[in-house]
Amino acid sequence: MSPSVQLQEMIRAIRSARTQCEERGVIQRECAAIRAQFRQSDNGGRSHNLAKLLYVHMLGYPAHFGQMECVRMIASPRYSEKRVGYLGAMMLLDEKQDASLLITNSIKNDLSHSNQYVQSLALCTLACMGSAEMCRDLAPEIDRLLRASNSYIKKKAALCAVHIVRKVNELGELFAPAARALLSEKNHGVLHGAVVLITELCERNPETLERFRKTVPELVQIMKGLVISGYSPEHDVAGISDPFLQVRILRLLRILGRNNEVASDAMNDLLAQVATNTDSTKTVGNAVLYETVLTVLDIKSESGLRVLAVNILGRFLLNNDRNIRYIAMISLQKIVGTDHNAVQRHRGTIVDCLKDQDASVKRRALDLSLALVSASNIRSMMKELLIFLSTCPPELRSQAASGIFNAAERYAPSQRWHIDTILHVLTTAGGDVRDETVPNLIQLITNASELHCYTVHKLYRALLTDISQPSLVQVACWCIGEYGDLLLRGECQETEPVQVTEDDVLDALETVLQSHMSSPATRGFALTATMKLSTRITDNVDRIRSIVSIYGSCIDVELQQRAVEYNALFKKYDHMRAAVLERMPVIEKNSPGHTNGESMGESVKEIQPVKVKQGEPLLPPQPANQVCDLLDLLGGSEETPQLSPAVSGLAPGLPINTLSTAGGDLLDLLGGLEPAPVAPAPTVPAYEKDGVTLTLSCEKQSDSGLTVTLTASNSADYDISSFTLQAAVPKSVQLHMKAPSGDALPARGAAKVTQIVILNNPNKVNLKMRVRISYTRQGSAFQDTVQIDSFP
Repeated sequence: MSPSVQLQEMIRAIRSARTQCEERGVIQRECAAIRAQFRQSDNGGRSHNLAKLLYVHMLGYPAHFGQMECVRMIASPRYSEKRVGYLGAMMLLDEKQDASLLITNSIKNDLSHSNQYVQSLALCTLACMGSAEMCRDLAPEIDRLLRASNSYIKKKAALCAVHIVRKVNELGELFAPAARALLSEKNHGVLHGAVVLITELCERNPETLERFRKTVPELVQIMKGLVISGYSPEHDVAGISDPFLQVRILRLLRILGRNNEVASDAMNDLLAQVATNTDSTKTVGNAVLYETVLTVLDIKSESGLRVLAVNILGRFLLNNDRNIRYIAMISLQKIVGTDHNAVQRHRGTIVDCLKDQDASVKRRALDLSLALVSASNIRSMMKELLIFLSTCPPELRSQAASGIFNAAERYAPSQRWHIDTILHVLTTAGGDVRDETVPNLIQLITNASELHCYTVHKLYRALLTDISQPSLVQVACWCIGEYGDLLLRGECQETEPVQVTEDDVLDALETVLQSHMSSPATRGFALTATMKLSTRITDNVDRIRSIVSIYGSCIDVELQQRAVEYNALFKKYDHMRAAVLERMPVIEKNSPGHTNGESMGESVKEIQPVKVKQGEPLLPPQPANQVCDLLDLLGGSEETPQLSPAVSGLAPGLPINTLSTAGGDLLDLLGGLEPAPVAPAPTVPAYEKDGVTLTLSCEKQSDSGLTVTLTASNSADYDISSFTLQAAVPKSVQLHMKAPSGDALPARGAAKVTQIVILNNPNKVNLKMRVRISYTRQGSAFQDTVQIDSFP
């Protein structure tokens, strides 16, 4: 290819290359020719060569050798060369390269040029790649151009000033007077640049914000002129007069009216006029309306105006465009706490969005529907949510089930309704619920003494129908073990009488024990329920003894130890069996919110009387693959061994208020394992920011072992979701993080999230731990890190 080839011919040759290797060959030959011509002092085709090099740069090939040519062409007196030189500078140079400093003087000279287009080139280049040093040097020139008589130059200078303010914040004071004067311009381009500049100044300096609040009446007049103006072909977009300028003015008004009643009052009439007169049938009109709604909701507006804004969002929910429906639900989610009644009027439309085909719209509709649940609509809303749960995609089932549990616990009209609702969820999505669901439901059933017969009959029928839902099976086994005598009696007024024999009940439990779908935890529930039935039935005790003895050689250590201990109750301690296996006492619960507990298959650390205190969570177990652990990053460690329970017949996972007198010798089964009372570990604050508080308590297990409990709470006014904690320690320290008690922090400290971290420090090094806190609030993700250098 000839060195003098034109740009069009080079593009044609590159596009006609059949392979990447052939393309690279064309590029290399042309770059060699361009280098050779750059070295010639009397080169007449400099602009053509640089243009070809820029095309090569756009294809991703190196073009750094053209930087100095850009500097030379910018200094050229010819406009054609200067134009390509500035374009090359914007593409090939940035503020980190020393070559960018060489064009500062050329830019300064061109800013004073008599040709407005040369001035425009210099302004665009400075706004694109100007460094902090260049901005400080050229800021006075930009301020001078902001006061020029040429509207074309003032528009470019305003946008260049925005870049300077972002680079050097303190230079904002220099441009404030000129920006204020630009609001009197009639040219829409200049007005747009002025509004953008004022917005940037107000966001970065509170004093400037107070100064520009005086311009609210002027901005209102400009906005009114745009709203009521007739057709203007120069600014009209789909029937809306300059929507870009309208959106910018509305954003600036939102900043000026925030937390200021005087400024808010001055713009209330305008916002009402825009909200009622803007055409909502076109996307352009919806953009203006959306900015109007955001402004109304962010300032101290009148209550009627806020209702109007919510109604506009309600109309957005009926739009065929899914993007508009999505942003409407995001906005409604933010205000549902403050304008709950206004949002409730659109409850039907929001619930209909649960049937949308788009997964993102479905997720937002679910969040908003759960937020709209109240004591007055709990039955109707729960009916819709349960229908959605049965048809929703798998990735939303866990969130839907958790939201239904929370709503049912807060607003349940009766205990029976509450139990029926949770059982419905367990039947539909039992494999997607959190681990704390089982102890929570057991606690609810225990407290509803008048519903014991109804609940055990219903759970027994559910167990016969489906044993694939682990949470449902665990609760059913627990209830059959506790209230099996009520089931066998067959007298239940709430349900149809069904005659159940002892063999039928034992057959159902044995099916759970032998099923391949049952986890070790579920088998633990079933084995304990079978053992408890030995005191509630009379004719099949020998069958129960044989079932229990089979698992004395089970491969699962937990089940094996349970079976061995139960066999000991049958033989050596048969006189204590009735007292040990009597019904669980009523579990106290003094505060609303979830009570987390360990499931039956989880190892128990200590056996001691425990009384549930207000706000005290019991940590649930979760599968190891759900544990957020950083061991892989810091070089792994072994898990700290856990102590198996001495007696599992007390349904571990549930708090025990008292032990019966007859069962007082239970802890002597394996020879004096009664632990001494443990003093509560001291708690110290580790992190506090934006309403999120993280406290830390430690318990020393051995000379090298330490158990750290992290407790998080949220005192802010908005709920937090997707809350996770990650921890890192020095390489010589072994770390194991257990599963958290949840991933949601309700507002105003309604509930807490706890997570246990087990540390093993065999080398006795100085212990430090870094904790990363991640969560989502109002649709925005937050992440922070805290360093813990001392432990209590």
